[in-house]
Amino acid sequence: MALKSTIYKADCQISDMDRGYYQSHNLTIALHPSETEERMMARLLAFVMNADEQLQFTKGLSTDDEPDLWRKNLTDDIELWIDMGMPDEKRIRKASNRADKVIVYTYGGRNNVWWNQIQPKLERFKNLSVINLPKEATDQLAPMVKRTMQLQVTIQDGQLWISDDQNTANIVPEVWLN
Repeated sequence: MALKSTIYKADCQISDMDRGYYQSHNLTIALHPSETEERMMARLLAFVMNADEQLQFTKGLSTDDEPDLWRKNLTDDIELWIDMGMPDEKRIRKASNRADKVIVYTYGGRNNVWWNQIQPKLERFKNLSVINLPKEATDQLAPMVKRTMQLQVTIQDGQLWISDDQNTANIVPEVWLN
């Protein structure tokens, strides 16, 4: 019998002063059986940093031809493709050809070797950004993981402050390629 995804709910109040975006998002996030809570929270961070009414979680790990998040326009063109982790060059090339903008978020602290190997190959993709979420940053989110989360997110000067009723995390993403 196949394991089923665990469903998490996140009510995010987002104040993104860098983009002038102030909205509330009630998100349903499926934690795939092979996914860690750290990866799920990294996906949540990617969502809040790019929050938009059209941004949505996809099937992600369950399918090879979709990113973790995407934003499509009314004609079904992909405006934004967001991948998590350390995708290979072939996947990044495919994403860059299909979407107007591609962002790869790395996390977990094991990604410097990947970055050093792949960086020279990525310079040609003009619509690609690579952002690292430091391990210390994602570790701060662990106490906030609950099946139902109420989160307040403030983004200013490239920094994120995320808090729930008991914890606060300050996250400074590292832009590796823009």
